[in-house]
Amino acid sequence: MDKKPQTDFLFDRTKYTILIVGLLVTALGFILMIGGGSDDPNEFSYDLFNFRRLTLAPFLVLLGYAIQIYSILKSKKQ
Repeated sequence: MDKKPQTDFLFDRTKYTILIVGLLVTALGFILMIGGGSDDPNEFSYDLFNFRRLTLAPFLVLLGYAIQIYSILKSKKQ
């Protein structure tokens, strides 16, 4: 007689999985941007200009955002 109302989630399991993967890729991109400074303030470090910080990390951040947008816009399975 006392039935609980059926709750309908906004996302299904696959959409949440894709969203979490996108968040992890974005976090990895930001982690790869960390560092590159010099311990001595009078010495310049050219580690700031390596491939990882200038190319790979921003690409991963943008890829992570694209994955998150895809997971939000993906149609729900019926």
